[in-house]
Amino acid sequence: MFNMGDEMMMTMQMSFFWGKDVVVLFDRWPGNGHLVMYILALALVFFLAVAAEVLSVAPNLKPRGLSPFAGAGIHAAVYSVRMGLAYLIMLSVMSFNVGIFLVAVVGHAAGCFIVKYRAFSAVTRAVDPES
Repeated sequence: MFNMGDEMMMTMQMSFFWGKDVVVLFDRWPGNGHLVMYILALALVFFLAVAAEVLSVAPNLKPRGLSPFAGAGIHAAVYSVRMGLAYLIMLSVMSFNVGIFLVAVVGHAAGCFIVKYRAFSAVTRAVDPES
């Protein structure tokens, strides 16, 4: 921070950098010099990305026994949560920290793997019920 008279001006990193001294989502979080908190921030971004990918298939589910209004409401709620997660991931990546970026990409890839594995397993069970 630079002291410009009575005003305090914050500077933000505007290019990718590698290090644990970063601000992710909240002011002073994970904090400067706290490796454990940085690792916790990486884990949070990873699980946010996995959750966003897993929730991306939820609108394809057909709720049985519900009125169309209730079904549409459930889908809208799931979509809202997914979009909220996507925006949190975007804001995290905007910290321009390479570790955060890599964890977000790996989290999306892991979530995609989980979704596709479950879909391919279901198709395999439907085609060959003996396996």
